[in-house]
Amino acid sequence: MKIFSISVILAPPSNSCVVLSNASDLSSFSFYQRGSVGEFMTFLSRTVAERTPQGQRQSVQENNYTAHVYNRGGAEQLAAVLIADQEYPVRPAFSLLTKILDDFTVKVPQSSFDNPTSISFPEITTYLQKYQDPRQADTIMRVQQELDETKIVLHKTIESVLQRGEKLDNLVERSNALSVQSKMFYKTAKKQNSCCIIM
Repeated sequence: MKIFSISVILAPPSNSCVVLSNASDLSSFSFYQRGSVGEFMTFLSRTVAERTPQGQRQSVQENNYTAHVYNRGGAEQLAAVLIADQEYPVRPAFSLLTKILDDFTVKVPQSSFDNPTSISFPEITTYLQKYQDPRQADTIMRVQQELDETKIVLHKTIESVLQRGEKLDNLVERSNALSVQSKMFYKTAKKQNSCCIIM
């Protein structure tokens, strides 16, 4: 999973789009390709921002790339575009775009939109680096991964108990915490299950 480019774009509905701030990571391309790839990323970002109606989000695939676009519109008429490989998940991409637009509108005055070269928004580079791992952008995805890891640990614990076989039998037999009925249930269940084992 890789993010190649993030852009904040002024996207008025009747005029052409203007890139206000962008950052890219083209290190996976050869030195000689980077200029051309960078131009393509800028072109793709502007094109999809222009063709995304205000207030909408969309993902557009082009060759091995997916451009995730959020054209927030509103008074600022801003859009954000993230270009990543096709493996980068959609939900974290849109979470990140929303976060970038929120941060941009707080830190960059709308009066500077007329002169994009004067805009300083170094946070966009930080976002590009930090969110190469989509779990950083999406708390739901991060929680899901933690749950998956917990589930794996639980499975390993249960499997390790089952592998002890005879030791577990001895523990059941010696246990003072189990009633006679529970011990009988355990023995009966074990006998019934042993007839079903296929070797």
